[in-house]
Amino acid sequence: MEPLELLNQQTLPFAQLLGIRLLSAAPDRVLAEMTVRDNLCTRPAVLHGGAMMAFADTLGACATVLNLRDGAGTTTIESKTNFLGPAPVGTIVLGECLPLHRGKRTMVWQTRITSQEGRLLGVVTQTQMVL
Repeated sequence: MEPLELLNQQTLPFAQLLGIRLLSAAPDRVLAEMTVRDNLCTRPAVLHGGAMMAFADTLGACATVLNLRDGAGTTTIESKTNFLGPAPVGTIVLGECLPLHRGKRTMVWQTRITSQEGRLLGVVTQTQMVL
């Protein structure tokens, strides 16, 4: 089964609530987009930092799943975010998640979040524990 198909079959309720759309997926790269809606914003109407972090966390978890051995699971054990720019309501943000480390017990992913125009909005580095 193709990686993107595999991830799309695993219904993630919170990802659906956020409106995350996976665009491509492979063991070494996950790409997705999300539209900034009013209910994901703080005031003024820009993407809430927690929503940005949740977007990146979802991508890191998806990337980890694609690298797990059969029967293993995962959970986030650490996450660090640098917020670099606002994403106003209506913006489509893109997330590209790449591996920094893929080990037997932990995996570390970095997700760059940009606007469609390529402006860097945030960088999230997270550690996933392999269960």
